[in-house]
Amino acid sequence: MVSFKVSLVSTSPIDGQKPGTSGLRKKVKVFKQPNYLENFVQATFNALTTEKVKGATLVVSGDGRYYSEQAIQIIVKMAAANGVRRVWVGQNSLLSTPAVSAIIRERVGADGSKATGAFILTASHNPGGPTEDFGIKYNMETGGPAPESITDKIYENTKTIKEYPIAEDLPRVDISTIGITSFEGPEGKFDVEVFDSADDYVKLMKSIFDFESIKKLLSYPKFTFCYDALHGVAGAYAHRIFVEELGAPESSLLNCVPKEDFGGGHPDPNLTYAKELVARMGLSKTDDAGGEPPEFGAAADGDADRNMILGKRFFVTPSDSVAIIAANAVGAIPYFSSGLKGVARSMPTSAALDVVAKNLGLKFFEVPTGWKFFGNLMDAGMCSVCGEESFGTGSDHIREKDGIWAVLAWLSILAHKNKETLDGNAKLVTVEDIVRQHWATYGRHYYTRYDYENVDATAAKELMGLLVKLQSSLPEVNKIIKGIHPEVANVASADEFEYKDPVDGSVSKHQGIRYLFEDGSRLVFRLSGTGSEGATIRLYIEQYEKDASKIGRDSQDALGPLVDVALKLSKMQEFTGRSSPTVIT
Repeated sequence: MVSFKVSLVSTSPIDGQKPGTSGLRKKVKVFKQPNYLENFVQATFNALTTEKVKGATLVVSGDGRYYSEQAIQIIVKMAAANGVRRVWVGQNSLLSTPAVSAIIRERVGADGSKATGAFILTASHNPGGPTEDFGIKYNMETGGPAPESITDKIYENTKTIKEYPIAEDLPRVDISTIGITSFEGPEGKFDVEVFDSADDYVKLMKSIFDFESIKKLLSYPKFTFCYDALHGVAGAYAHRIFVEELGAPESSLLNCVPKEDFGGGHPDPNLTYAKELVARMGLSKTDDAGGEPPEFGAAADGDADRNMILGKRFFVTPSDSVAIIAANAVGAIPYFSSGLKGVARSMPTSAALDVVAKNLGLKFFEVPTGWKFFGNLMDAGMCSVCGEESFGTGSDHIREKDGIWAVLAWLSILAHKNKETLDGNAKLVTVEDIVRQHWATYGRHYYTRYDYENVDATAAKELMGLLVKLQSSLPEVNKIIKGIHPEVANVASADEFEYKDPVDGSVSKHQGIRYLFEDGSRLVFRLSGTGSEGATIRLYIEQYEKDASKIGRDSQDALGPLVDVALKLSKMQEFTGRSSPTVIT
């Protein structure tokens, strides 16, 4: 057995190590600076209680993006030096963010060990490669992201750090081969276990969904399917689940080989970046993929926690997706057969879920953006299904959003709605049929999001400041609006969203600027914390339509007047210098 020594390395604080909503994300060149990663990792160890470090089991893996291999070796050496007992690593450094959450919650080692937390190496939907983004975040023993009480401590520690311990002479661990490597250190034995990335997650999915009914759907000749991993970590699960377990043809998988630079693409599952899938599904304005599009298509982001759902020539908004899953979960998904405990959405997400909750008599919660707020509700047994407009959907099976779970949920609903079709020759119930039936039952929330990425941070703050200032005089706001589009309803109220957590009583302020109109329309403005440089302004525009004769309009046409009002009221072009957004969803 190889032994190692621990040495103390002197360091000094490095500016800008404040974790955002999903950890610390920066350019690779920033993380490669001397002591940059080490400072943040040690600041995290120092923010945890002793029993979560000394003698503990930690998971260290991620989406396989560029710099992951080097980062894992550094974290393993620091974990050994800090007295961690064992580190679990997904083979080839690959574990999706939802799989990490599942492993913390479900996996038991051969010696009975359970993980108390994880370092997840991902920048989620941001690009990867030597000139692109890297990220790191810490998840707790619940499987969910570290709460603000911990991330605040981490940040404070980064501002005062003077040294960190490291086992410099610990040999490089081969993370491509499954097995356990044992070492001996000053505090005793230290193990690194490399294990199959998919086993635990697949087992969990099979306990939630009726794989046989989905398999029957996928084998039906008229039902065709396409899944695009965008060369992210979802590729490590796609073949195993969709091909091996569910019998889909190999040709139904697109870009399912994980690559450290995501094949040079942007691993964000939306209509802008999932170009190949969008073309194959018949939704591209320029590319014609040729042939008849599949009945169902889906995409994942870099770390596989986000999802996009498409029907043949039909886009399902994430806000509608979570509402439709909630409305159909009890009948279609065995895990929910005894009923839903409650549902929740992030504040910027459309109110489609609210209407379902009201109709079904379910507890409903509106929370700030950030999965940790859902996690609190789930830990308290108050929420079963939740989602956010930024392509995140999930349930209380883990404490992260889960892209593949969402795809399996939709396939389960399709299988449930097509029971008679699969047994005979009835017409196939399509994704579009399900969505339009949902609108007919609950009304339609026309919804769009405009993203202005890498905007000058000062200009972005000034724009938000103007919007807050305008809220002090709603008559003046309504006068401006009438001057832009007289047919747009008056603003009834406006505020900065604030959330008091019903579980722990904590208050989250300044969570987004809202303008709420008399007819149920909404304008929401937020600064996003998930980019690696500059600021991202997100603008959300929503209009509710109950009239069944008006639910079939083109979304951009229906929202046109409100979009115009939002851009002029905020002076978007004046502040950002942009005549159009980077991404429209």
